[in-house]
Amino acid sequence: MSLKTRFLLLTSVLIMCASLGAWLVFQQITSGIIEQWGRHLAEVQVRYDSARLLQPLEREIALARQMADSKVIQRWARNPNQPELHTQAIAELESFRGNFRDHSYFVGLLGTGNYYHNNAKNEFDGRWLRYQLKPDNPDDAWFYRLIEQNHDFHLNINPDAELGVTKLWIDVLIRDGSEVLGIVGTGLALDDFLQEIVDLNQPGITTLFVDQNGAIQLHRDPAKINYANIVKPEGQKILVDQLFDSEEDSAHVRYLMQQLKGSKQEGAQVISDFVTVDGKSNLAGIAYLPSIGWYEITLMDLNVLMPLSGFMPMILLFAAIVVLSLLIMALALQKQVLKPLNALERAMQQLQDGELTPAELPSANGELGRLNAHFVSMAEAVRYTTIDLEEKIRERTEALQRLARLDPLTGLINRRGMTELLNEVAAKADREHQHFGLIWLDVDKFKEINDLNGHAIGDQVLKYISQVLLTALRPYDHASRWGGDEFLVMLSPCTDMTLQRLGDRIRETIEQGAGDLQLQVTVSMGGYLAGPGDTVDTALQQADEALYAAKHAGRNRFEITHC
Repeated sequence: MSLKTRFLLLTSVLIMCASLGAWLVFQQITSGIIEQWGRHLAEVQVRYDSARLLQPLEREIALARQMADSKVIQRWARNPNQPELHTQAIAELESFRGNFRDHSYFVGLLGTGNYYHNNAKNEFDGRWLRYQLKPDNPDDAWFYRLIEQNHDFHLNINPDAELGVTKLWIDVLIRDGSEVLGIVGTGLALDDFLQEIVDLNQPGITTLFVDQNGAIQLHRDPAKINYANIVKPEGQKILVDQLFDSEEDSAHVRYLMQQLKGSKQEGAQVISDFVTVDGKSNLAGIAYLPSIGWYEITLMDLNVLMPLSGFMPMILLFAAIVVLSLLIMALALQKQVLKPLNALERAMQQLQDGELTPAELPSANGELGRLNAHFVSMAEAVRYTTIDLEEKIRERTEALQRLARLDPLTGLINRRGMTELLNEVAAKADREHQHFGLIWLDVDKFKEINDLNGHAIGDQVLKYISQVLLTALRPYDHASRWGGDEFLVMLSPCTDMTLQRLGDRIRETIEQGAGDLQLQVTVSMGGYLAGPGDTVDTALQQADEALYAAKHAGRNRFEITHC
């Protein structure tokens, strides 16, 4: 066998071995990039899905709590047989019905067992009493179980056999002191809610929500939802464990859930790890939502989201570079080839280890110089791709954060954004012994405006009031849409005189400046000057009581509560 033949055979073997090694190295690099990108995406997706769920739910829960705290409803629940109280309570319930997303409500009274309900079609007007709750009726067991558990509110997915609907129910206890008088709440149509929040038709992504016991509450496949969770025996519940192929994955997910629940880290925390579902590896992103006591779990099939075949052009380019480098090595001398090639190998190892800016390669001539240039170009491409992905993730995260804190109709900050500001200002007031003012506004007879003129006019009224607030306030004050037709203004710093002056200005401006709407628009307003030692809940309660006093005194007034 000639030297030329042996040299060609040796070169062929080297090329084959190097190509295989290059493939394995490249596969490891791309797998690392895909995993890192997947973990970033999982965190963003979990936060995005959580915001989509919490935004409508927290609003409905807040409205249901307001309904349960209504003094009118509490007096009626204690004395349900008094006609005057019954009439007042029904009017109060109907006013809340217009604000609920589903435009429906229910009330169950513990003393009488009466169950009242009306829906978006106002189908049961005059026939609000739908049926009697009975302790020995299995269909009514949920009511007495919630009373027994004594939690302030509860979420559950349950079909109502009497009403013939399946909804995500928000149940809030009616309390008078420590005594439970009944349950009020509303429901969200399950099919619509799943389609809008959970089933986003994203290939490779499955989002589900589970309670603290692991029972599945929301899933795009309705057959996998654990209905009637509150009364279903433990052995019959549909648990998240049933989604995973192995007991080890189930136990690991449970452990991560407990870690999240017990975490003292500020802000929402997302933990991700790999599990096997239906024989496929999925990256599971998990977050705990303390405001509703649920967990969000997002399962992502990275092979669907970013298949390895998408890297094929880079694989071919990488293989061509390796083959070319071996041909140069076979024809070059030790000094001209092996030393630069070893440097190139070290740079590749650095890139494999995650160092996206490897050490500068020594100068070389001819083909090896071009090889070095190609590698630098590839490394730069990988680095810029990674930077671009991180920038897109950052921009999407910031956009989601802004969206979660703004009211889309008025452009004001929403309840969540204002709550964060209130906590900051209250803490500052304690530290610096300052005062801040709260003004709670409620549009007078807003339901009549909607009923007589349509919701489009009602929206214009809300926009008009938001513009008045932005114009009337000082640059460092804040206004928010608190919910429905309610607005909350925070003045900081503030004095009694400032609170009175700005409150009067806002009320008068709203009353006098609504000519373009061709409507008489007035607001009832309650104010409170909070100082060091006042909690946010205390300040809100005082402002709410002042608002109630303004309504009780005839509306279109500004009342201030003084401690």
